[in-house]
Amino acid sequence: MHYTGTIWRPPYEAASLLLEVTAGCTHHKCKFCTLYNDLPFKFRMSPMEDIESDLREVKRATKGWNRGRIDRVFLTGANPFVLSYDKLTAIAELIRKYLPSVTSIGSFARITDVTPKTDEELSKLQAMGYDGLTIGIETGDDEALRFMNKGYTSADIIEQCQRLDVAGIHYSFFYLVSISGAGRGEIGAKLTADICNQIHPTLIGANMLTIYPDSELYAEIQRGNWQEEGELEKYKEVRTLIKNLQIPTIFAAMGASNAYQFHGQLPKDKEKLLAFLDEIIGNVSEEELQRYRKSVHHL
Repeated sequence: MHYTGTIWRPPYEAASLLLEVTAGCTHHKCKFCTLYNDLPFKFRMSPMEDIESDLREVKRATKGWNRGRIDRVFLTGANPFVLSYDKLTAIAELIRKYLPSVTSIGSFARITDVTPKTDEELSKLQAMGYDGLTIGIETGDDEALRFMNKGYTSADIIEQCQRLDVAGIHYSFFYLVSISGAGRGEIGAKLTADICNQIHPTLIGANMLTIYPDSELYAEIQRGNWQEEGELEKYKEVRTLIKNLQIPTIFAAMGASNAYQFHGQLPKDKEKLLAFLDEIIGNVSEEELQRYRKSVHHL
């Protein structure tokens, strides 16, 4: 199999076949992100020969195992959905050729990856099996989106996700706790809830911002241009987000950046989640949470 650098996937894609079709990120300008700093290039698409070779290898390796059945493929790279309609079509055709049991294809995506695709193309991609995108919106706070160089606004999130809704392509969000900075966490949480309440993410995954010295955000902090939230403030932010969400969705905090991991179905489990967060806020010290943050040497 062809894999380049560290391979990242959401926790809920653990059972999916990881197929490399891109490496790196087309944007690679977010001030907080260090996930692809180990690559000697910004972004590249895998040669189609490599993709086909990997699918051929998987077909051979799984013959006789589970009757060769693989249900889902997750395309790796920071944002494979940036690929053109024609390239995504060609990849789906290869997957169907070698792994006919596959019923869905997912990937990470940026909001800006949806924009250039027509409504007709999105519908056709859904019919080919593209479904369950994971989008790192990070926040609905436009001030934070601008400062962090995300490359889109909250209005773009709403517009493009409404287009995915119409096409029938389901999507999940990553929310980055503390991206709004000290004193603005609960403001950012309310703004994020406002946009989420207008669209239909199947899951909202919270990740606690962890700042590393090789990030541009670390340099901004050294220059005095930005201040991180305290750890307890981060949990208050998460509480505010959950409290203000009015849509049916799964809320999860399952990654290594979270000292306390939890998940639940909204609105059914809202009060249970809020009570769990109240326990942390009321009974866990800032010092204990800071010790955990400092122990997270790599995401």
